[in-house]
Amino acid sequence: MEGKKGISEDWLSLWLGFFIVVLGLLLFLGLDVLGWGVKTKVWTDITKAIAPISGAYKGMPGLVSLLLTYVFMTAVMLIGAIALKANLGRFLLGFTLVFWIGYACWILGHFGYIASTNAAKDGLGWSLKLTGEAGFIVALIVGLIVGNFFPKLAGTLKEATRPELYIKTAIVIMGAGLGVKAAEAAGLASAVLFRGLCAIVEAYLIYWAVVYFVARKYFKFSREWAAPLASGISICGVSAAIATGGAIRARPVVPIMVSSLVVIFAVVELILLPFVAQIFLYTEPMVAGAWMALAVKTDGAAVASGAIVDSLIRAKALAVQGINYKEGWMLMTATTVKVFIDVFIGVWAFILAVIWCAKIECTGGRIRASEIWDRFPKFVIGYVVTFLVMIFACLKAPNIIKTAKAATGEMDVFRGMFFVLTFFTIGVVSNFKKLWEEGIGKLAAVYVLCLFGFIIWVGLLISYIFFHGVRPPLAG
Repeated sequence: MEGKKGISEDWLSLWLGFFIVVLGLLLFLGLDVLGWGVKTKVWTDITKAIAPISGAYKGMPGLVSLLLTYVFMTAVMLIGAIALKANLGRFLLGFTLVFWIGYACWILGHFGYIASTNAAKDGLGWSLKLTGEAGFIVALIVGLIVGNFFPKLAGTLKEATRPELYIKTAIVIMGAGLGVKAAEAAGLASAVLFRGLCAIVEAYLIYWAVVYFVARKYFKFSREWAAPLASGISICGVSAAIATGGAIRARPVVPIMVSSLVVIFAVVELILLPFVAQIFLYTEPMVAGAWMALAVKTDGAAVASGAIVDSLIRAKALAVQGINYKEGWMLMTATTVKVFIDVFIGVWAFILAVIWCAKIECTGGRIRASEIWDRFPKFVIGYVVTFLVMIFACLKAPNIIKTAKAATGEMDVFRGMFFVLTFFTIGVVSNFKKLWEEGIGKLAAVYVLCLFGFIIWVGLLISYIFFHGVRPPLAG
């Protein structure tokens, strides 16, 4: 939903993301500009659920931190609304409602009985173990309710219902954090790094091609639908679907529908796969860690599943084999492989932009560089730039990694909030009647068939090929 004569949302997301990253990087100059951003924790006592992300602001009440986060994001988005030539009054009202409804969903998703991955440690008898990312599901569900049953409220929110702008801005910010994680991983065991890179290249060349083929041949989807669906299942869920949609110039409804399915199925996988791994893979712990990254399709859910697997398999290996593995290596494997997967988003968007421009929508004659440039999703440039800046800086000066982690952690507060706004507004624009007409039932069928029919199992096979026999060090 772009303004009539303003800048495109694609370009705007790049500049908004850059702005937040630059503010975060001021920490290297001793200026903690974003440290007041609100951090939401897993809670049973809601009064302890929120606090500033930085210890430098530990005396600040959590509610003040939340209010400042709202004021800052509203100011930033109003600048964006001006650039988009949007109606500022309607945008301000709509964004205020979107923010507070979205945040209510986010904090509800952090309720201990829903989110805790270690119920005993948190003093709980049980938990659904969905992690705080359950807030994305809550936001999506609430958005769907608003969009389908409260049309007047949905109309009030319309000017600020811009899921693509929110997710693209979040992806630009995400690049910086992934750059630091990749630099950290470069100092870890070379076997894990090399095997992880090989595994994701092998897996996704297989995954993408097969999903695309199944969607086209057996479900008769157009290329516009098949490509984002293949990327959403194959690479990294929501981010990959949005990037692919931009590269092939798909209608906004396409990546939005794929994103809705991605987050729902990621929760299903998070609930099931770690326990399957505990039963069958406790003798191959690193295979289990890599499998979580190759199978679970959102960053948070994949890393959370790696943490759960780490705990479950260490406990079973100790009980059954008497082997006490050092904590964190299965989680590290899952995180490392997932970082490589995320890096692949920008590469794949560029490849698809070239292919679509040259082979699928070509008009004859030689392909012009300007056509590829027009088609290429500009926010991916922001993602690549922030990633490269952080990884090269951290590799060149490893002593800055601690500060870099703190800076990107503060940026991540806003990345997380943009994700929440994305899922809520995805729900708002997802009218079931229209989605059914577009074919969401058939889309879900492709997802179920591909995910549970071969992707999970091919991911397991590839994880076994590259990580079979690799063991974590022993504790003590």
